[in-house]
Order: sequence, then C-alpha cells, then structure tokens
Amino acid sequence: MMLLLLPLSFALGALPFGYWLARRWGVDLRTASPYTLGLETALRRSGLGLTLLAFLLDFAKGYLPMALGRGLGLGLEELLALGVAVYLGHLYPLFFRDPWPLRAKGAGVLLGVLAGLPLDPALGLVPVALGLVLYALTGYASLGALGLPLGLLGVMLFGGFGLTERLLALLLFLLALWRYKENLGRILEGTEPKLGSPLPLPSERQVVCAFLIHPLTVEDFWQSPRFRWARPLVRLGLLKQAWIERLAELFRPMKVGEVRGVKTADGREILCHLISAPLLPHQIKAKPDLAVRRAIQGARLAQELGATVVGLGAFWSVVGEKGKAVQEAVPGIEVTNGGAYTAGTVKAAIPAILAHFAGSGKDLKRTTAAVVGANGVVAFGIARQIAPLVGRLILVGRDRERLERAAESLKRNLERKGQAPEILVTTEVAAIREADLVFTATSDPNPVIFPQHVKPGAWIYDEGVPPDVHPSVREVPGVRVIPGGVVRLPGRARATLDLHFGAPDQVPACLAETMILAAEEAFDRKSLGGEVKGENIQFFVERAEALGFRVVE
Repeated sequence: MMLLLLPLSFALGALPFGYWLARRWGVDLRTASPYTLGLETALRRSGLGLTLLAFLLDFAKGYLPMALGRGLGLGLEELLALGVAVYLGHLYPLFFRDPWPLRAKGAGVLLGVLAGLPLDPALGLVPVALGLVLYALTGYASLGALGLPLGLLGVMLFGGFGLTERLLALLLFLLALWRYKENLGRILEGTEPKLGSPLPLPSERQVVCAFLIHPLTVEDFWQSPRFRWARPLVRLGLLKQAWIERLAELFRPMKVGEVRGVKTADGREILCHLISAPLLPHQIKAKPDLAVRRAIQGARLAQELGATVVGLGAFWSVVGEKGKAVQEAVPGIEVTNGGAYTAGTVKAAIPAILAHFAGSGKDLKRTTAAVVGANGVVAFGIARQIAPLVGRLILVGRDRERLERAAESLKRNLERKGQAPEILVTTEVAAIREADLVFTATSDPNPVIFPQHVKPGAWIYDEGVPPDVHPSVREVPGVRVIPGGVVRLPGRARATLDLHFGAPDQVPACLAETMILAAEEAFDRKSLGGEVKGENIQFFVERAEALGFRVVE
C-alpha cells in the first residue's frame, strides 16, 4: 500500500496551487520566486485574500495524505513517511520543468502534515506553540515556520517515540532548513524583512541594478555571515577546501550584499544588489555548463529583486559567450559584461600612466612595452593605444596564430601613418622581462606574472580580475604595480562587502557600467559578446564623467 501512497503524496505535494491561483487572478509573477517570496512579500504582491487562500490549499496538500493514511489504519511511522513525501513533492516537483512553477516555501504544507498526525493534543500543540513563540520573539515569519518541524523533531526525540519516527522527523526538519536557508542567511546579514515592514519599492529618484560576483579565494567565503561559521572548521582541518568547493557547486545564486549611498551628480540614487553564486574562478572555467546555469539563475534573481540591469563581474563576464546566453535565457532584464566602460577606463588611464612614466625621465620612443593577454579585447585595445608611442612592443597571448594576424593588421595600419614600432608576438610570459612598461589583462584565475618575469624598475598596469600580478612582484626593486579598471563612485557610496578594489567606494569598471546603464536606461549600449563598439566606449566615458564617476589612476 505504501508503494502507492508515497508517489501519490509526492504528486499531490507537487501541485502548484498558489501559482495557478495567482495566474487566475492576474497577479504578475515575472519578478517573483521562492527565493524571495516569503509571507511579507506575498502579502505585498498578492494581497491578503489570495495569500490566505494559497496557504489553505497548501495546508490541504499536507493534511489530505495524513487523513487518507489514518483512514487506512496506518501508524505514525508510515504517516510521517507520507508527510516527508508530500513536502518533498512541494519542494522538488520533478515532473515540472526547471524553472518550476512558483510555490511558497511550504509552511502551510508543514502545518497540514502536523495537523494530520495522530499525536496526543498536548504533544501536537508543541510545534505550533514553538513556531508562534519564535515568530513573536523575532518578528521573522521564516523562523516561525521553521519552528514547526523543529518542534515535531523535539516531540519525537523526547516523547518516547522510536528511531524510525525520529529519523523521519529529522529528515522533515532538514528539508525545511534547506528550503529556508536563504531566509536564514538574510537574517544573519540583516536584510530579511519582518511582517509589517515589506521591502520598499524603488522611488522615482532611485534606480535599482544588480551585479553578479563570486569569491576569488576561499577566504572570500567568510565575508558573508551565512558561511562565517565554517571558517574555524577549515582552519582546524576539520573541513577541507575540496569539500567547501563541492558544496558551493550546489548553491544557487544568493544576495550577499549591496552597494549603497551612490548619488549621481544630478541627484539620483542607485542601489545595487550584490548577488553571488559561490564558485571559485577555477570552478567557473572548469565547469562551463554549471557556470552558465548559475549565471542565468543569478540574472533571474536580479530581476526578482527589482533590478533593470544585471552586470556580470569578474569570471562571470566570460561565461555563455560573454553574456549572450544569459541574456537570451532571461530576456526580462538587461545583461551586460561591462566590457565597454572597462575599455573606457583603460583608455582614459593610459595617457596619464604614460605621462607619469615619461615624467620619470624615460623616453617612450626607446621604451619596450609588453601587453599580456593580447588575444583579449581589452588587452589588444591597450596594444593599439600604446603602439604608436613606444619603440618596441611585445604581445603575449595563448593563441599565437590569431595573435600574429592581429599584430600584422596593427603593424600595417601604423606603417601607413609612419608610426610602426617593432612588434614581437609570443606565447611565453617570460618575454616581458625585457619590458619597461607592462600592461596585463587576462582572464586567468591565477596570477600569471611572477618576480622572475619582471625587469627591475618596470611599471605594470594590472587590469586582471583576479589580479594577474602575484603579490611577490612588488618586492622586485623599483617595480611599480598599478591596479586598473577601478572607478570611484559618486556620493557617499560604500559596498557592504570587500570587493578588493582598495576602498568601500571603489568598484570595478564593469560594475560602474551596470550602474550607468540603469541610471541612463541606455540599454542599447550594453556590452555583450566579444565585440566592444568604439561609440559605446565613448558613451560610457562621457556619461560617467557627467554623473560623477571617476577613474582611479
């Protein structure tokens, strides 16, 4: 009999009653998901009537298998198994495609399961009482909901019940805990709304955007309070980095912070949600399908948070054909990889760097310059800019054949103008030891320039994220390392996370491009794919200046 009742309970739990109701009542579900939709936001979006009806239908989903099982004479052990099945069906409706139809987090289902269990009334009220107490003390509906399975687990552990009942109650609690993990993370970060204080809607003077980030090292995991508890376990050797990385691959993108206080020169405010899918750079490169899937999920979450534009930061900027696949999968929000303004900041910074270099007594026409990562759009743009000004140019890239074609084209154009330097093409980073000036912009997750590659006294402009230059290079006598693509935000801006760009109001140019796009609504200027148009570069340089964004030199 259980072989029939378990799949039946799962199928009943999978029915998206709330989703069907919302569509029937004409509620806009394009910017809602179970990762942002809690009781507070459901009331704001759908109103009391629809929210209450959806809750009652979820209650019925949880209660009906219990009532059927009791009618058939099943015991507590079998009924708990049905309860787990119906809740599992609600969370993971396998016969629906991903993304699954919107559904609440299942507090109604859990309450229905509890109501249908054959417990003594005094014991049966313990989970409900615990949920109400947690809600009353904290104001968080999510903690109140978690109190239901937690209370049931306590009853099973201390009420004299058997091992199977305890294990099933534990499984039900763990499922709920996993479902509410985002709420718990937001509680730790102080961004979870309470009943009576729904998330504010953007004002006419405020624009909202989002930016997809990722940890550069394992240490970056601990910036978020939701992961900080694991730090001492790693340091003690109780958790291995490989385990952390494997667990990170299971997490969907989540909001981990904000950039606040950005106020443009014309008085508008920009709020930027920081969204992280916690994959390290080498994971993004090694698992491109997973990376694209996570980037798409991050763009959907950005849309759900009310953003009009989502930027792809660091290694997210190269996944899915540099954002094209993400935009195609999520057409309801604008997607940019930030390449245009990044190129613009480089273009703006290089004249100042060359002027400072020449001011130190160096003759540019007798200078050897090197560009590392020259197969890339940004790095080759640097090569085009500096080539007429230096005596010798070394281009370093991974694809020698493609680089030779590009170098030949560059040389022909410069020869027509009488400005052609000697150009050397190589795949060996060691060749830059001959260079007095080095510009680097690769997409490598690890440093590519080490002390043995660098000439003493060289100047290095590092555009890489993560940095291309190993920290030990700074110990080489006379070497100067200049971080590239850094922008100071207008107003009293600050990021709630350390983005590794020096100061709380300094961000990468790709994030600044995301903000400018949102503020100007110039969505036709967004950067997608490998091509960066010159007119778009100039647009971002001009609008950034007008809005108060400043390139850090």
